[in-house]
Amino acid sequence: MTIEERVNTEIKTAMLARQSARLEALRAVKAAVLYLKTSPEGYSEQTAQVALQKEVKKRNESASIYTQQNRQDLADIELAQALVISEFLPKPLTEDEIRIELQQIINETGIKQASELGKVMGIASKKLAGKADNRKISELLKSLLTS
Repeated sequence: MTIEERVNTEIKTAMLARQSARLEALRAVKAAVLYLKTSPEGYSEQTAQVALQKEVKKRNESASIYTQQNRQDLADIELAQALVISEFLPKPLTEDEIRIELQQIINETGIKQASELGKVMGIASKKLAGKADNRKISELLKSLLTS
């Protein structure tokens, strides 16, 4: 079942159960999917996962801002929406799994110098899209290339 099909099913379920908070988050997921269908990059499961990761990240950042401003009521809403959206994402890789994947990429490309980090980062970010955060990939890649 694709992300779009799952979202439509979940929207119907949330409407019948009268779960307004969940419904709002599901509609945001559907909007992201519909936007991808009309965008030049097109819709695929991978582009949908990347878009949903961005949506989760936006909500987590908003929640932290609301928390800093002592607006826990708004932060809770954002965090709840982030949880609903993350249901449609694959399980994120652990740090050790990311390290193994990066080591494979380094071995395949034969790059051993930190000065060529950008080349490996480009390959890694495409291969691990939707499974790991680029910031985490970059940190681990730097540590692997400098050691």
